[in-house]
Amino acid sequence: MSTAAAAPQGNIRLAATLLLLRDVAGGAEPGFELLMLRRAERDNDFRSGAVVFPGGALDASDGQAHRFVLGADDATLSARYGLDRGMLDHAIAAVRETFEEVGLLLACDDLGRPAEPRPVWTEWRGRLQRGEATLAQMCQALDLKIDLRRLACWSHWVTPPGVPKRFDTRFFLAPVPPGQQPDADRAEATELMWLTPQQALARGDDLKLLPVTQRTLSDLSVFANTAEALAGAAAQTVIPATRPRRALNRRGLTVVQPDDWAYAEVCKLDPDGLAHDAWAELLPGRAVRLSDRVLRVTAPNPGMMTGPGTNSYFVGCPESDRWALIDPGPADAAHLAALQAAAPGPVHWVLATHTHVDHSPGCVAAAAAFGATVLGRRPRHPQGQDASFAPAHEPEHGERLALGPQATLRVIHTPGHASNHLCWLLEEEKLLFTGDHVMQGSTVVINPPDGDMAAYLRALQALLAEDLQWLAPGHGFLVAEPHAVLRALIAHRLKREAKVVAALQPRGQAAIDELLPEVYADTPPRLHPVARRSLLAHLLKLQADGRAARVGDTDGDDWRWIAA
Repeated sequence: MSTAAAAPQGNIRLAATLLLLRDVAGGAEPGFELLMLRRAERDNDFRSGAVVFPGGALDASDGQAHRFVLGADDATLSARYGLDRGMLDHAIAAVRETFEEVGLLLACDDLGRPAEPRPVWTEWRGRLQRGEATLAQMCQALDLKIDLRRLACWSHWVTPPGVPKRFDTRFFLAPVPPGQQPDADRAEATELMWLTPQQALARGDDLKLLPVTQRTLSDLSVFANTAEALAGAAAQTVIPATRPRRALNRRGLTVVQPDDWAYAEVCKLDPDGLAHDAWAELLPGRAVRLSDRVLRVTAPNPGMMTGPGTNSYFVGCPESDRWALIDPGPADAAHLAALQAAAPGPVHWVLATHTHVDHSPGCVAAAAAFGATVLGRRPRHPQGQDASFAPAHEPEHGERLALGPQATLRVIHTPGHASNHLCWLLEEEKLLFTGDHVMQGSTVVINPPDGDMAAYLRALQALLAEDLQWLAPGHGFLVAEPHAVLRALIAHRLKREAKVVAALQPRGQAAIDELLPEVYADTPPRLHPVARRSLLAHLLKLQADGRAARVGDTDGDDWRWIAA
């Protein structure tokens, strides 16, 4: 746990935001609205004209109001944000800023009864805005308590590096105080609006929503009413900081969130976040330098099964200038030309992770173009495989390929998605080229007879013993925290297996197409034909485990449960 909500670092200002909620009255459907404001137009301010929630920077006087707070304490609030102390100042700042900007005040009397607005509040609001008084002085003069009994901690965001104004902001939720009406101050807030999260997100054409606002609205949209939103906030454990990054796409600069696929790679390639030269989009033919030893080029074959396209990786040792090409992808002239243009040096080897048609058909042309030797394994079953694949050598598990004194690839046999699947580990960087064994953002199809669910789970489990720092998948960006990803994949497959058991066991016997919509109820029906192959793989694993059996013909679609 950190110590305190300390002073701002560099150009980062500490700030707080208050999201005020009210249930929709008399609407066709239940829901809740949030109070939002349009910020004033200002030069050189990226928030100019944006529609946001009330809030602003902390003031040195906010700490003076601690003794007027009802319903919250610093230790409890700080613990929610992973701190020892200092968070009550943020909550008070959120209350103060909201009062200054929109005229709503979370306040009550000494007995806890909601405070009733009085004309004198307007005078105090102006004095606070001008810096002539403090919130503590207002509470003292008017016998008010700052009412935080229903305040909930929601999120913590830090503005990306490289922008002129950066904020370290804590977000809070609270119901709108009863008996009060909002009023824009016409300085910070030029317009007020009550919107449901869905309405705000749908008005993207006429509302300027910052990325943090969009994400906040999206996250809140799952709740049906104010009570649910407050309960959802309370159910969170420690709230971590969300630290977006700026990166490039084909339209220019964009903001990348931590759960975006590109985030880990963007952080790796632009570690201090100031260069803004890392890309958040995989473009076909574009060469991306991932390290001194690794360069990636994506093939122009995007699709449902290939995502943004198949990744081809040059791996080598700059000192010896000897390179290997992993997965040259489909037999595509444009991709071969891109590979030839991007090659960082002489290519001595062309390596295949497996022989599915989006990974290895380019081996023949690439080997000829570079004068390279092809390495990889032939499949056990020809169905859906690249018939042109003819390796000069089929490497064994554990075999090493020395590219130079500081670049070594080790072969790891990982059957499951394909019987001949190999992962290649760049030992010096603890970087595993995973082919289709581990994909980004989705699970792989296990397609019998070449695909084997039991073998796949064993191979995933075996990788947990490897010292890994990064995964380089056949489709997608670099993936961080490999062991967490592997554990999640294992858990997902075992959870799916449990669904198969739960569907088959009560029936005693069922056809695979009867089980499919129940086992894959969370999968869009358009993907069920593909999911059916993985379902068959699960059933075959259960058969090998002695828990299920095929009825009749070995190619039949009926299965029965075997009681323990």
